[in-house]
Amino acid sequence: MGSGMARRLMTNGFSVAVYNRNAKKAEGFAEAGARVAISPRDAASGADVVICMVADDAASRAMWLGDNGALSAVKPGTICIDSSTITVSWARELAAAVEARQCEFLDTPVTGSKAQAASGELVFLVGGSPATLDKARPVLAAMSKSITPIGPVGSGALIKLINNFVCGVEIIAIAEAIAMIERSGLDRARALEVLTNGAPGSPLVKTVSARMTAADYTPNFLLHLMTKDLKYSLQEAEKLSLHLTTAAAALNTFQKAIGAGYGDKDISAAVELLRSSGRA
Repeated sequence: MGSGMARRLMTNGFSVAVYNRNAKKAEGFAEAGARVAISPRDAASGADVVICMVADDAASRAMWLGDNGALSAVKPGTICIDSSTITVSWARELAAAVEARQCEFLDTPVTGSKAQAASGELVFLVGGSPATLDKARPVLAAMSKSITPIGPVGSGALIKLINNFVCGVEIIAIAEAIAMIERSGLDRARALEVLTNGAPGSPLVKTVSARMTAADYTPNFLLHLMTKDLKYSLQEAEKLSLHLTTAAAALNTFQKAIGAGYGDKDISAAVELLRSSGRA
């Protein structure tokens, strides 16, 4: 995701410094004209805008506040953006740390996957002040098809977790449906045509069911990351005195899929757990 985003910025004429914890993944950027940094601190040094896109709270904290973290180098007035899928509490804590450095913060998680990142068709879900968003808008526009302000800091993080828990539930629902179709002996192609062209046929269901049918689990969205997002969603809901029953059930199935060895495959691989056992 971060690679696609960085390349979109370069394509649109921005001067870019990149840092990746896996140095090999950053090698191609030097040839494309980017500066390859040796640490988050190095990447942030002198930047007007700093963007972080990593897996979770722990990775984000390390990028911003760890040894040689980005916040140790930012100049006053820098716009700090975290596009990772993180918890609301961490987004707010990070915002406070950014403000203490006399900088501005936006939490801007995205919808879309690798293909959308590469083509500049992400959707940014933004938490933060309208004034800060106005300053950052040209940068975000270079990587996206739309930018949706949600509310104050933490709002972007929260709606992303709500979005992803609904996606997780849909994925397990279509996985169970496919397992039921296959075990019953129904014509799978015709049955899925009914589902994908009818009321259940969301864009996600169409995309994921095609991957499940083809048994192509090349990662677009890693299964173990969906598990993380469901955990975060349940934690945020508990703070609101809500228990997300469907999210908890989906999490249970994804966790079992990780136990069965599918954690580093695409989210659609969850269907194989159901195919093999008949139940999650």
